[in-house]
Amino acid sequence: MTRPAGTKALLGGLSVLVLMLFFLSLLTGPADISPVDSLRVLVSPDDSALTLVMWEIRLPRALLGLMIGASLGLSGAVLQGYLRNPLAEPGLLGVSASASLGAVVAIHSGLAAAFALALPLMALVGALACVVALHLLAGRMGSALTVILAGVALSSLAGAMTSLVLNLSSNPFAALEIVFWMLGSLADRSMVHVYLAAPFMLAGWALLAGLGRMLDTLTLGPDTAASMGTSMRRVGLLATFGTALSVGAATAVAGAIGFVGLIVPHLLRPLVGSQPSRLLPASALGGACLLLAADVAVRLIAPERDLKLGVLTAAIGAPFFLWLVIKHRRSAA
Repeated sequence: MTRPAGTKALLGGLSVLVLMLFFLSLLTGPADISPVDSLRVLVSPDDSALTLVMWEIRLPRALLGLMIGASLGLSGAVLQGYLRNPLAEPGLLGVSASASLGAVVAIHSGLAAAFALALPLMALVGALACVVALHLLAGRMGSALTVILAGVALSSLAGAMTSLVLNLSSNPFAALEIVFWMLGSLADRSMVHVYLAAPFMLAGWALLAGLGRMLDTLTLGPDTAASMGTSMRRVGLLATFGTALSVGAATAVAGAIGFVGLIVPHLLRPLVGSQPSRLLPASALGGACLLLAADVAVRLIAPERDLKLGVLTAAIGAPFFLWLVIKHRRSAA
């Protein structure tokens, strides 16, 4: 068991790393701007083009990278604790797929072209509708297995409907826009996206962050947790609606970005003694670190080709799955 002092040191180190990567994100881009000038216009904006670059392009991108990474890391840690499944992540409940379906419908129907905020708003509606359907399918006292099966069914349905929209799209430009959006990216986002996503993410974080102690009791088993006063129904509601709000908002403004919620809790769990109440803040900070670093990397690896953020996180996540397979085979041997 990791001591509290060790956990505090880990959280402190992750916080410093988040700040470093946040400033690195602010200083990375195709425009040739010195670090001193970049930070100067953030503190004291003026009417120059430099202020426009920093306040309307780089700052929103860095803020969204931090917020979305924290949302994915935190929700992944909560779902792994609630479902008692090490492979659980936000996509398992169908939230990401349903949010993507809402955004795809907005693009295909022309709503996104007529009203700029229609796309993220439709994505949020899709995420919340998914959680309502999830609870209707799982029932009042749905077990972890029932929730997982319902989530897989909803994710498959949303994926099938998204493929159907693409298949029936008569506009090749709309189809291309849909495909690119689904790959996930923080490019070309503005402060409007930050203002839209922030309230939902903050509400989601508030729901998820309060689950630490209840998830600690769940490590002893659902029956023992119930005898200690933990309500499985309350845990389920807080976990799923918190995930829908935070991850739905993340998907709404950035598209589908996978594997962060799976990788980060796995990497940090041994460092906090596998205690969920300590893992949650560490995973939020770790998710922010991973996504900020990945977003900096996509700007450095192929700046002229617009490498998508979701592609890079998937390229990282696939080898991680292979490592998990090898690890479990060795432990079972």
